[in-house]
Amino acid sequence: MAVRIGTFNIENLLTRFDFTGFRNQIRGDRVLRLYSIGNEAAYQRLEEARMISLTDDTRQLTALAIAEADADILCLQEVESLEALSAFEFGYLYRMMGEGYRQKYLIEGNDSRGIDVAVMMRETTRDGEPIEFVGIRSHAGATFEQLGLYDQALADTEKPHDKIFRRDCLEIDVRIGGRPLTIYALHLKSMNSPRDGLDGRVATMPLRMAETRAVRHIIEARFGGQYAAAKNFVICGDMNDYQEKLVIAGSKRSGFTFTPAVGEQSALDIFSTGGFAENVVRRRDEMDRWTLFHARGLVERHLCQLDYIWLSRGLAQANPDAIPEIIRNGQPYRTPFPPGQEVARFPRIGWDRPKASDHCPVVVELMIP
Repeated sequence: MAVRIGTFNIENLLTRFDFTGFRNQIRGDRVLRLYSIGNEAAYQRLEEARMISLTDDTRQLTALAIAEADADILCLQEVESLEALSAFEFGYLYRMMGEGYRQKYLIEGNDSRGIDVAVMMRETTRDGEPIEFVGIRSHAGATFEQLGLYDQALADTEKPHDKIFRRDCLEIDVRIGGRPLTIYALHLKSMNSPRDGLDGRVATMPLRMAETRAVRHIIEARFGGQYAAAKNFVICGDMNDYQEKLVIAGSKRSGFTFTPAVGEQSALDIFSTGGFAENVVRRRDEMDRWTLFHARGLVERHLCQLDYIWLSRGLAQANPDAIPEIIRNGQPYRTPFPPGQEVARFPRIGWDRPKASDHCPVVVELMIP
């Protein structure tokens, strides 16, 4: 009996409007910048109309990507609330596909924008095995001091009593046909844009490293350090970091080239060290592991994996032939695909919007021993 487990950053599933663009052009949408808008009330009406129109297309594409992934258990990032998730699940997934997810879990975390991690589950797997919810625990309140993770690399931006996770580490216990499985749903600290000559990824690395150390600490404390890797757990989510990338050069006219690059320090090394967990996406060809296109003009362009399903060593060994699927049909047309990887985009996909998300859903089918 198998269970399909997936992860997807669905990007800003919100129930509120953002009107700050009227006074701050950096926060304003590019469409509204084309028009002279006389007062804030008029701006708000236009912003509401713009968002409602764009959101319907976006969420239809989001639903299509989730349906294509066909996960029994799906970890989500950037969800504002259970109310927002329920409205999306019923209005789009269920109404469009005829099937949704009855079990939904979210605990408010630490993100200042109110975007949280969530988990949706079906009541049974495709094979009819019951998916039983056992319990849920948030680690949003954990501090550097509590877990003994404060170090000098954090001193410039953090205090010992500060919370470690910028969002949360959501721990959910389930049983699949009576067999135990623990899911750790994450959304790690974002890589900031370069600023004042500082590389955004490097500048935020200490915090992401603290978050991944905290996750490993939580798992080892629960299951016992030397025994933890043998237990049934998965770590899912948008890690906002990568261990390798495909560097892009060229243009659409001259042709793109894609060059693998490895060797950079990554916060994710903490999971892979000592065989604690396996990033099963690495079972795919090195040219075919990416889940996101990053571009900063023509200065920096690459494809990389930000979205992960890490299997415990025991679970990975029990599933030697499990190779994840990456759903790229919801990617905007601006995303360049390496040769042979092109897919048919969903209807109404745009150059950069609408889209299902900048991220691709990742899903893997597992046997739970």
